[in-house]
Amino acid sequence: MAVGKNKRLTKSKKGSRKKAIDPFLKKEWYKLIAPTIFNKTECGKTIITKTQGQKIASDGLKGRIVEVSLADLQDNEEFAYRKIKLCVEDVQGFNCLLNFHGMDMTRDKVCSLIKKKQSIIEASVDCRTTDGYIVRMFCIAFTKKQEGQNKVTCYAKSAQSRAIRAKMVQHMSELGSKGDLKTLVKELIAKPIGEQIEKDANFIFPIKDCYIRKVKVLKKPKFDVTSLMEWHTSDAKADTGAAVKPEGEAEEVVAGSGGRY
Repeated sequence: MAVGKNKRLTKSKKGSRKKAIDPFLKKEWYKLIAPTIFNKTECGKTIITKTQGQKIASDGLKGRIVEVSLADLQDNEEFAYRKIKLCVEDVQGFNCLLNFHGMDMTRDKVCSLIKKKQSIIEASVDCRTTDGYIVRMFCIAFTKKQEGQNKVTCYAKSAQSRAIRAKMVQHMSELGSKGDLKTLVKELIAKPIGEQIEKDANFIFPIKDCYIRKVKVLKKPKFDVTSLMEWHTSDAKADTGAAVKPEGEAEEVVAGSGGRY
């Protein structure tokens, strides 16, 4: 095409390029506050677009799921194989109040437990806590050799596996239904429930490495601010008041303290 024939080629298009704006200027950061049952409450930050018109920032934050290592929450590297899922329930100022949503084990921990020449026994149960949460718990265990066993393999028979599975279900259902969700989470973190199952199942077939592998919150009760604040107020910090002196006790008077001056 000859230059100068088409006059539109030389003209620039109107409004072709907009000025590039940094998208992070429209964002703001919120702190993630974990429940007080963990040693460390401030567990991170999350980002969201600022409130614009009818699009409110706090509405976009509610319902977000955060996955945190239990080692970070407890300041203890022994719990590095545990992952805790927390859900944003409420937003107060620039703080997101989190609640328990689930628990899991890291993949490398589960893979390190699985070996040849042994049986894997798994069980799951749904239970309702006293405060209305429906929780599904998964348990895993592995068979081990008996004392002085020369045989290389240690496979359990199907009847033995069923009996051990029944023990697991019994322990988990008792644990889930005896208290509220807060007490359940405390016990899952602190108490080695797997050791109790190992002791009970030992007469059926010796097992090892028994863990509550996973916990899912299936159903939650209707949102209540007061019940959420119970998670975020520790029992130790409760205001009990100062001690009052008995009425009969005489106060000590300093010599020369009487009179007007």
